[in-house]
Parts: sequence; C-alpha cells; structure tokens
Amino acid sequence: MTEKLNRTAIVTGAARGIGAAIARRLSQDGFAVGVLDLDETTCKPTVSDIAAFGGKAMAVSVDVSDEQAVESAVTRVAEELGAPTVLVNNAGITRDNLLFKMTTADWDAVMGVHLRGSFLMSRATQRYMTEARWGRIVNLSSTSALGNRGQANYSSAKAGLQGFTKTLAIELGKFGITVNAIAPGFIETDMTADTAKRIGISFDDFKAMAASEIPVGRVGQPEDIAAAVSFFVREEASFVSGQVLYVAGGPRA
Repeated sequence: MTEKLNRTAIVTGAARGIGAAIARRLSQDGFAVGVLDLDETTCKPTVSDIAAFGGKAMAVSVDVSDEQAVESAVTRVAEELGAPTVLVNNAGITRDNLLFKMTTADWDAVMGVHLRGSFLMSRATQRYMTEARWGRIVNLSSTSALGNRGQANYSSAKAGLQGFTKTLAIELGKFGITVNAIAPGFIETDMTADTAKRIGISFDDFKAMAASEIPVGRVGQPEDIAAAVSFFVREEASFVSGQVLYVAGGPRA
C-alpha cells in the first residue's frame, strides 16, 4: 500500500495512554503522525518511540477546545508532515461527580474537550480529506455513552460523539471519507488509575473487580484500541462508515 505510506495522520491526546498507542500503531502502519496534546513537551516520548522504529512524527501543543489553536496546529502538521487525511479524536478529560455536586465548569470542560474539540478538529482537517477525495475520521466514544453513575457530563459527551460520527459519515461519504467511532470499555490507563484513586481503592483491586465482570476475563490495554483504529483507517475498510465499535471484552447494548 505505497499510496498509504505518503499519508499523514493526526492523533489528539497522544502524549500517553490510548492516544500514544494509537500514534505508535499508525506509524507502524506507514503514516507520518502529528502527535497532539495540551503540552507539547509531554508528546516527546511518543515522538521518540516512533522515531526509534524509523517512523516520522512531530509533537504539537494544542487545546482542542480553542478554535484558533486548532487551526494553527492542523496547519503546522500539514506544512511539516503533509496534508492530514486521517484524524483520530482521542483527547478527553473527566470531571466526575454526582449530578447535585457537578459544577457548571465541570460540565463545560468535559463538553469542550470531547464535543467542541472533535468538532473543531474534524472541521479543520476535512478540507484536506475532501481535496484528496480520501479520508478517515475515528472518534473515541466510550461504554459510558450507555450511562454511568457520576458521569453525567462524560456520558453525555460520549453519546454525543456517536451522533456526531453518524452525521459526519452521511455528510462526508461522497468525498471518499469514512467516519467511525470506537467505544472502549475498561482500559488500563492513567485515567482509570486516577478513578481508582478517587474512589479510594488500589488500582490492582479496581482492575480485578472490572475484569471479573468482563466476559473475556481481563481489562483492556491501549493497544486493543489502537488495533481497532488501524482497521478503520485502512483502505480495506472503505465500506465501513458511521459505525460504533464497542471494544469492551464482551457485548454491549
């Protein structure tokens, strides 16, 4: 697939965890990768990992909820790596609390990163995809989209991303662009470790508790999500669009 080797991907929230795993996997698949996160310096380990295996990547600082910052970051990637025709909207935050304790700031922050951020990034990159008549957008949703106690903001944002995905698939399909979403279940990351800390149990106990309820008997790893992204962005997946894939170790409604 020499045609793919000349293509550029952008992954947001790629300094660590799921985003870093996705960036590494896309590099292995032959993409130059724009590694985007809030702090450019935190992206350097991901970029170094990619370079160590002969790949090409660059670190870019961006607040995905900031319109001008998004435009500048995407332009920089296009100028230095090439026109981005793959976008993975992975950047995310949590501000968990029960409804009566949740502040407006907590609600707005989560919506700003997940929904506004995905909108701004998709809008900024779609012009390169439409010009190329080929593109892939993958949005990171979550099993929390089905509802999760203490996550009214996060669950709403992740459910919103599924509607966003299906709408973009309808709008952009005629340009050779597919848009899909991945909804991870429990993935072993710093974010889930922070959740364990917040609720006052050890991370090992938290993982064991989660694994006991997962049909395959284990929690997920960032690489599990990266493998799903790899499928969605390949040429052979050109007839798959507007789908939500639950990568959760078992069936989800």
